[in-house]
Amino acid sequence: MRDPYHVLGVQRTAGAEEIKKAYRKLAKEYHPDLKPGHAGNEERFKEISAAYTLLSDPAKRARFDRGEIDADGGERPFSHRSHGPRTRGAGAGAGADDAGFGFGDDWFSDLFGRRRGGAAGTKSTGGRTGAAGDGTASGPKARGTDIAYSVTVSFLEAAVGAKRRISLSNGKSLDVTIPPGTEDEQKLRLKGQGLGGMGGAAAGDAIIEVHVEPHPHFTRQDGDIHLELPVTLNEAILGATIRVPTVAGTVAVKVPPGSNTGSVLRLRGKGVVSQKTKQTGDQYVKLKVMLPEPPDAELVKFMEEWAVKRSYDVRKKAGLE
Repeated sequence: MRDPYHVLGVQRTAGAEEIKKAYRKLAKEYHPDLKPGHAGNEERFKEISAAYTLLSDPAKRARFDRGEIDADGGERPFSHRSHGPRTRGAGAGAGADDAGFGFGDDWFSDLFGRRRGGAAGTKSTGGRTGAAGDGTASGPKARGTDIAYSVTVSFLEAAVGAKRRISLSNGKSLDVTIPPGTEDEQKLRLKGQGLGGMGGAAAGDAIIEVHVEPHPHFTRQDGDIHLELPVTLNEAILGATIRVPTVAGTVAVKVPPGSNTGSVLRLRGKGVVSQKTKQTGDQYVKLKVMLPEPPDAELVKFMEEWAVKRSYDVRKKAGLE
């Protein structure tokens, strides 16, 4: 992979939020599910996801910046690890492969568990190798790199749960379960669905960031759902049983007589699963009394006669006069 900073189009001094913003912008532009049929989008998206996975991990980013791992997350045997200048005994000269690296005599042993000339704990004996142990040498191991993906779901899908199919970097497709109560920018982890490991080590994971679209009427606070609901003048004054939408469908709700704008009705258990408590919240319905449009002539005449005989000062009661 190319330099992850170049892939995301950010400077090496970029902060975490700047990197995330750049990734989201590019993900929306190149995600194969959002723009199917565009040649090269899938490979470009894989590269973008891999770059974000590396740079969004502070530890991996620091190791990449120090030159200890490459852009794919693989170990660099000849990284800038200096153990001091190399010296040899009398009569020995540095080979061409030793020049300028500044590694100590055990640099190869440190990295690969073996010494030059044989496996770990061996020495050359007349062309034969005498092993101290089983004579085997293990290569370097490194867990595979995590790959970042993103999916977008509607407010209601996040509330009640849904499934989304994503295209993985290995070319496979996978159905992902969006759990009920999923929050915006929540991350889901799919074990072993990232890049393969080195030397038999475990594969990385797929990290899926879920983006939740806003709803035109519902808002959410933890596990609670809030809704502002218009009611007629007669429903507010006389009371009524009305149909109220919830994230799971409509329910019948009684509006008490004499209700006013700002009155709140609580629907127990009609919220969503809280990610903090794992309990289902409530729905709060805030009433908003609406007059008929255009004004009803008969209602206007009645109010004119009613106002002459009765009056009430709502602003004085609220302390605004």
